[in-house]
Amino acid sequence: MPVVKDNETPSSDEHAGVGVPAPEGAANLIDTDYVIGQDNVTGQIRLNLDIHGKVFAISALVTVLFVVITLAAQDQVAPMFEGLRDWLTGNMSWFFLTAGNIFVLLCLGLIFSPLGRVRIGGAEATPDFSYLGWLSMLFAAGMGIGLMFFGVAEPLGHFDAALGGITTENGVRTDWAPLGGAEGDEAAAATLGMAATIYHWGLHPWAIYSVVALALAIFSFNKGLPLTVRSIFYPLLGERIWGWPGHLIDMLAVFATLFGLATSLGIGAQQAAAGLSHLFGVPEGNLTMVLLILGITAVAIVSIMAGVDKGVKRLSEINMVFAALLMFFVIFVGPTLLIFTSFFQNLMAYVVNLPAFSMPFGREDENFSQGWTAFYWAWWISWSPFVGMFIARVSRGRSVREFLLAVLLVPSLVSVLWMSAFGGAALDQVMNQGFEGALGAATELQLFIMLGELPLAQITSFIGILLVVVFFITSSDSGSLVIDTITAGGKVDAPKPQRVFWAIIEALIAIALLVGGGLAALQAMAVSTGLPFTLVLLVGCYAIIKGLMSEPRGLPEIEPKEEGVK
Repeated sequence: MPVVKDNETPSSDEHAGVGVPAPEGAANLIDTDYVIGQDNVTGQIRLNLDIHGKVFAISALVTVLFVVITLAAQDQVAPMFEGLRDWLTGNMSWFFLTAGNIFVLLCLGLIFSPLGRVRIGGAEATPDFSYLGWLSMLFAAGMGIGLMFFGVAEPLGHFDAALGGITTENGVRTDWAPLGGAEGDEAAAATLGMAATIYHWGLHPWAIYSVVALALAIFSFNKGLPLTVRSIFYPLLGERIWGWPGHLIDMLAVFATLFGLATSLGIGAQQAAAGLSHLFGVPEGNLTMVLLILGITAVAIVSIMAGVDKGVKRLSEINMVFAALLMFFVIFVGPTLLIFTSFFQNLMAYVVNLPAFSMPFGREDENFSQGWTAFYWAWWISWSPFVGMFIARVSRGRSVREFLLAVLLVPSLVSVLWMSAFGGAALDQVMNQGFEGALGAATELQLFIMLGELPLAQITSFIGILLVVVFFITSSDSGSLVIDTITAGGKVDAPKPQRVFWAIIEALIAIALLVGGGLAALQAMAVSTGLPFTLVLLVGCYAIIKGLMSEPRGLPEIEPKEEGVK
């Protein structure tokens, strides 16, 4: 690979075949002899292959063995999954909370730092997508299914816990103790519950995604390294990232991505099945969820074959339009004034309670800090290779400050509005209308029961199911793209059948976990893969600063190029 120093402009020919676009304008490429894909296996057994032999083979083999064992020993693995989840969230909650705080502080620091002027992809790089297309893709990939599943359930759950005040178990306080509680005060309980919900869907998860995305983008588009997680470790390991240390890092990223995705896909299948049963009387159970997963995966494969521009991008934009329509329907048909006023009230309550929510030590609210926060942070972290790499791929040409402001703040504010609308409408039904149907319902049904109390319930509930399905498709599609990039040695244009393979594997893992242990199994694997990957993200914080310090900065903002032009 040619070495390009500051103020030199590499031509596209100089990077031909390495798998990532050449920097545009001044950049500081890393001097390495490694060429992306040089260790790949290609065209074996008359198949159109372009894979990193070691990373692909070991990742695929271990994953297939896991699926087979889980399906074959369902009775034995179910309690094991539940015990694993409880142990990890109970004993490592301080670690997850501390790491989450570090990620937020790093992102906020970079926004106000001169390093924020560095441009991803070189000093003269231009964005590949308009703001609308860019924000639609990063938001839909980031947490679409989760917002649908928890938009009603979490505010109601925290409201109920806060309203009950402080509880004890064997002399240990378990609920809301550091926050004062809101025993017997419905208004205070609603505000506290919404603030707690926003905490889980605001700055912290998007800071996690931002760290991974920014580290990958800088070391790939500015430094010329492969678009794989191993590249983040170059400041520490140097050329050793091309050997087994790098192989193991990439395999860990594959496992984290697979099981983080499987958790979301399993949750989406549960909610879609519950909605179909609620609306049309479709029988609930594993068979329905398995058929849903298989059917939706088939559609995702069609999207994969269409490519990022025609597949993921178009589906994301369509889904964002329908999600916005559903949200504004709830706002204007539901308690409109209450939702708008509570948006600012909830945001303020979130800011006020943020120090107490994020305190990693001395917590007495075990149910909240361990059962909710530690699981969420582990889930977001296990998703971060997928979401981070996908965001990195579509963010070339943005400045670091522009990138962080958009990725960190815009989706957070949208999440606040979403939770205020759906959670606020559900809380209004409980507090002001005397309807507690959603409060006592199963988590996957609460959205549909809340919508059932509003006009056009059949139509809006059906749109809700469609949103879950399309979020499922975009997650499977873009997740497969990311896993394929990692297992293809960093190539961003590997053969599409390889992505199809990983889409099928994701579906099989979700099916195995649902059948083998239900929601507890899904949560257990997200947490267990999120724990070691937290260490990767902490290294990424150091790598980001190290990488940005060597890049030119201070150039003016550049307009996006015409959409679709690469």
